Amino acid sequence: MVIVDDKQSVNAPPKKGMSLQRRETWWGLAFLSPWLFGLVVFTALPILASLVLSFTNFNLSHPGDTRFVGLDNYARMWSELLNNGNAGASLGVTVRFAIMSVPLMICLALGLALLLNQKLLLGKPVFRTLFFMPVMVPLVASTIVWQGYLNGSTGWLAQILSTFGLPSPDWFNDPAWALPGLVFLGTWGVGNMMLIFLAGLQGIPTELYEAVKIDGGGAWARFRNVTLPMLSPVLFYNILISIIGVSQYFTQAYVLDPGGTGNPGGSTFFFNLNLYKEGWSYNQMGYASALAWLMMAIVVTAALVLFRTSARWVFYAGGDR
Repeated sequence: MVIVDDKQSVNAPPKKGMSLQRRETWWGLAFLSPWLFGLVVFTALPILASLVLSFTNFNLSHPGDTRFVGLDNYARMWSELLNNGNAGASLGVTVRFAIMSVPLMICLALGLALLLNQKLLLGKPVFRTLFFMPVMVPLVASTIVWQGYLNGSTGWLAQILSTFGLPSPDWFNDPAWALPGLVFLGTWGVGNMMLIFLAGLQGIPTELYEAVKIDGGGAWARFRNVTLPMLSPVLFYNILISIIGVSQYFTQAYVLDPGGTGNPGGSTFFFNLNLYKEGWSYNQMGYASALAWLMMAIVVTAALVLFRTSARWVFYAGGDR
């Protein structure tokens, strides 16, 4: 008869080998490694390098003469901000553009999403595709098209208005109309934001709308008491992405004025145009890096304000604010 020592079998050491959780972790890191490599090499290291360069006088034409200058670049930038120099003027243009474009784009995208979310609208898939298609057009090509369309004398819009006896502004040659013209141009790419709003609208339970109807509420009551609260996380996301997009605004203004001077009359001299000229036209890469960090600080501050105030107006269904 063979006697089995139960105590010995119970206390036997576990088999050697990697646990399932650890294997999954390693496989996950393996699949993420190309992205992590790109994040470190092409994003994290350049960001760190720009921070270091912002404290130097690094010049692309004379890299051997690079030396540490402390806060000189930031002092120069602060002086330009206070005296409305290039940094101050370009930041003012960017802020004015943000004030005009962000609310307009949010309202337009939300309005189109509400329209396409109606059950009675025929051909909704076609309209969704048509509204989203401009997003796929390269920015340079679409800007050139709009430049011709908004031409004050030969553009299609001017021709249409002239048939009704109405004058047409010379959008990109008049300092008073150049910035509104760029805002108008931006409506071309509102389809991406519209689809995000549409996805949020389709996730709202219909029972909530029915409850408002039972209480005698109309369309405005349904929008105010159901749509906006339930859509507030999507609205928060779109506002944040819009602010980040404005901070990166460059291509359209540069295509309209390849010289980067902000013509006409400096009305389109965006912050990134100034940054580009300092870094690549004047070769003052140290000062350009300081400008980049200023914009980053502004965006981070705006994001923090949004997150800090979101508890007052963002509603997360089924969870805490």
